[in-house]
Amino acid sequence: MVNSKKLLKNKAAAQRAGKQTQASQPVSALPHPVLSELHSFLSQHLFSSHHLLANPDLFPNPHLTPDTGLPALAAPPRLLLALSGGLDSAVLLHLLAGLRSSLGFELYALHVHHGLSPNADAWAAWCEQQCQLLQVPISISRVKVNQASGLGIEAAARLLRYQALFDARQALEADFVVTAHHQDDQAETLLLQLFRGSGVKGLSSMAAVDHTRSLMRPLLGVSRQSLHAYAIQHALTWCDDESNDNTRYERNFIRHDVMPILQERYPSVQSVIARTASHLAEASTLLEQLAEIDAQVLVANDSLCLQGLALLSQARAKNLLRWWLAQHKLVMPTSEHLGEMLQQLLNARADAELSIQIQHYTLRRYQQRAYLCVVQVCEPFDLVWNGEATLMMPDGGLLTFKQVQGAGLALKFGMTRLRITNRSGGERFKPDAARPTRTLKHLLQAANIPPWQRDHLPLIYWQDSLACVPGVGIAHELKAAGGEPGIAVTWQPATDAMHQ
Repeated sequence: MVNSKKLLKNKAAAQRAGKQTQASQPVSALPHPVLSELHSFLSQHLFSSHHLLANPDLFPNPHLTPDTGLPALAAPPRLLLALSGGLDSAVLLHLLAGLRSSLGFELYALHVHHGLSPNADAWAAWCEQQCQLLQVPISISRVKVNQASGLGIEAAARLLRYQALFDARQALEADFVVTAHHQDDQAETLLLQLFRGSGVKGLSSMAAVDHTRSLMRPLLGVSRQSLHAYAIQHALTWCDDESNDNTRYERNFIRHDVMPILQERYPSVQSVIARTASHLAEASTLLEQLAEIDAQVLVANDSLCLQGLALLSQARAKNLLRWWLAQHKLVMPTSEHLGEMLQQLLNARADAELSIQIQHYTLRRYQQRAYLCVVQVCEPFDLVWNGEATLMMPDGGLLTFKQVQGAGLALKFGMTRLRITNRSGGERFKPDAARPTRTLKHLLQAANIPPWQRDHLPLIYWQDSLACVPGVGIAHELKAAGGEPGIAVTWQPATDAMHQ
């Protein structure tokens, strides 16, 4: 929670009156099961093939580091710890600081100052003090939560927090953001998702390693009780958030009112639920792999083949549709909404104008294919290409120019300063010497380019001649012959380029 915190010392630390915190004591001197868990996790996941010198031709005999027995790294991995100051992140800070020398990684910390509590400055000061004791570089990121966003304070603060963390990771060129989520958090998350009616992906809860977002949660196998025992053993201090007792918040309700009842009947409920989340994560991975297999056949040029989709079972078709929406970073629709979308895509009349709003996209259908598009007013444009590898269109589309052999615009004609503009109407084009000149409108229809993309289509002129229409072809008289160097031009419409 982020509403209000106060800086407290735990009882064990308070009894050590007059003594400095033990935060800087080496972890290796005080063995603990949590330490073993973290060491094993980092050895398995941090030093993966992504970080190792993986080219055996360039490095045939990588030496082994004496401490870990692992191949030497091109550069030490960097971790960025999300440090709130609470018990969990305080313990993880202490653990990571002690392991960095033996495992050979660099450690940084970021504290996000939400400014929602009068104690916020005190938490930031505590984080700076502990990092100074442990010689961990720390940054404080101040964010302003929009309490009127409609998301709720928790969700709005979480979005800002993660954005600050990912921005800092990128600036540091760190390998992973590391958070202190643990087994109890995982169990609570699964119950929250269950009560919200989430599917397999939602119920799989949090992944230990999220490669897509470069995010690590190394304590998911560790209970809150174990972290507390570690903190007591090492006389750690931490910031205590009294809003964690407020059961108006869903997670607190589950933690304080629901979970104790379950624990009374099922003492190992947290570990059992966390294990269930792990099983569901495996199932979610398999469903994603199945969708990728189907997408190889049915998804092309960022459109979905509806004839092929109709041949799949309904469950498999929904799975592919979810995957396709996820590729566009869309929030998943409800099961009912997804079923309705599938019904309209597959069963509407062939000539029906399908237009379904999904957040900032519109789902459309054309020539038995489904498209996700952003409705945009096409403004006239007139650009000049001067040899760039890529050229961004005013609407966000992307032109790519690549030198090839035996195709594209023939370089022998001196293809420089090509003029790029949109359609004005009435253009005629002849990409095939064996066929007559056709209107561009006819050729665009023959190439199955959707009507809403045609006005945005960039036309490429050389010396006032229409030389290239991406997706249609090259003017036959300007085409590179076999063996001749040429320039191939490809176009990504704005919706395609947005989620690359």
